[in-house]
Amino acid sequence: MSHENENTDALVQLCLTGKQSAQLEIYNRYYKAMYNTALRIVKHTAEAEDVMQESFLSAFTKLHTFKGDVTFGAWLKRIVINNSIYHYRKQQKNNAVDLDEVLYKVEDNDGVASDPDGYTELKAQKVMETMKSLKDNYRVSLTLHLVEGYDYEEISEIMNISYANCRTTISRAKESLRKKLAVTI
Repeated sequence: MSHENENTDALVQLCLTGKQSAQLEIYNRYYKAMYNTALRIVKHTAEAEDVMQESFLSAFTKLHTFKGDVTFGAWLKRIVINNSIYHYRKQQKNNAVDLDEVLYKVEDNDGVASDPDGYTELKAQKVMETMKSLKDNYRVSLTLHLVEGYDYEEISEIMNISYANCRTTISRAKESLRKKLAVTI
């Protein structure tokens, strides 16, 4: 076990005793990553902030259920993702479709070895922006798979779909993303 994990485990134990300074330290270590995770799913900064705050509150309230079979960060991230998906679905029932989504063309840059002008970062930003225009289930499944690094089995569990449906959804999502990236404006 790494020194960082040991330190986090000690903080978790202090949190279990109700020590607020330990809770603040945990929050400071993880809030940026958890906010970014929520933002990729809910797509709005204020909502991502709310989801992140609710997730920390939930984590500290349910800390006694943390068994330690995964790292604390992975456990917390699962809470954030589940809350984000729940919040997003709830919002979708109440909101009309967002018509402000923009598609970007990404020029073919195959075979370029170096990136002196930051082109790869720009291309990645365009891909992430284009992902926002995908159907909800495509966007969420691709985010979980490509950005968050979950495997098909974990995604099927999170999204409450079958393993085969998960593989098909991700495959179709990738194809849809490819087509949208190829569109010229």
